[in-house]
Amino acid sequence: MNVLEIKNLTKKFGDFVAVDNISLSIAEGEIFGFLGANGAGKSTTINMISSLLRSNEGEIDILGKNIAENRKYTKMNIGIVPQDLAIYEDLTAYENVKFFAGLYGLRGSQLHERVKEALRFVGLSDKQKSFPKNFSGGMKRRLNIACAIAHRPKLIIMDEPTVGIDPHSRNYILESVKKLNAMGCTMIYTSHYMEEVEEICSRIAIIDHGKIIAEGTKKQLKAIITNTKDIWIAVKSAENIDLGELKTISGVEAVLLEENLIKINSAAGVNNLNQIIEQLMAEGVEIRSLEEKAPNLETVFLTLTGRNLRD
Repeated sequence: MNVLEIKNLTKKFGDFVAVDNISLSIAEGEIFGFLGANGAGKSTTINMISSLLRSNEGEIDILGKNIAENRKYTKMNIGIVPQDLAIYEDLTAYENVKFFAGLYGLRGSQLHERVKEALRFVGLSDKQKSFPKNFSGGMKRRLNIACAIAHRPKLIIMDEPTVGIDPHSRNYILESVKKLNAMGCTMIYTSHYMEEVEEICSRIAIIDHGKIIAEGTKKQLKAIITNTKDIWIAVKSAENIDLGELKTISGVEAVLLEENLIKINSAAGVNNLNQIIEQLMAEGVEIRSLEEKAPNLETVFLTLTGRNLRD
């Protein structure tokens, strides 16, 4: 059974086409990674799935029901963890979850038990009387999740749930995603941290310029670029590096600079390592280490879109 079915979905803002005739389906029990750089159409698609935006064309079905014709039913079966925190700083943790759960019609003892259950799940039972204005960033993110799951939705959308938090809280949230999935929840997961998507997602779609340009399992996506290799070069300083010159070297398909780490994607059959090193040395760049790696999901994204996921 497909929990989500999108058919020929299009959204325009004036003459700008933000989402361009996309179709995809998500089966029950999947953790579905949805990847796109800023402006690619990812957030617009999520807003249409959650009924915050209306499409110009196409259809969205949740659990077999069209969202335009069954708005109350579909909203009751969706939980949304937004990138921007949706909690009230001057309400206690308990009151926050109670407020959002109450919007879904929960009342009385059922409401109380569901609030307790959600807070217990995210590890905030001992903070239920505390105010989130005094919470760490990770605790606020966990409270955000509790507010989204108290009504026990069938489909949970998590939009950048680990942005800006410490590694411990990040690991806690990733484990929570796995537990929710094991409990029967279907998930849509977006992140700028590619290693998270690699770890937890069963299937992935990449959107760019409003179109789905690739979709499949991690293995299927990596198979797209089996004819390439990654060269990672750590340098003392990236100040003098000319990325444009590196891109002109034979076989080089994409170059990404992350602080003092150069990530080069190159055709596997081209022996160009000496040229790359010579170019860096000519620019006065001090090389600290060099490693050839098998392509990963980040390589797939960079190769297909030509840009970094965090752009």
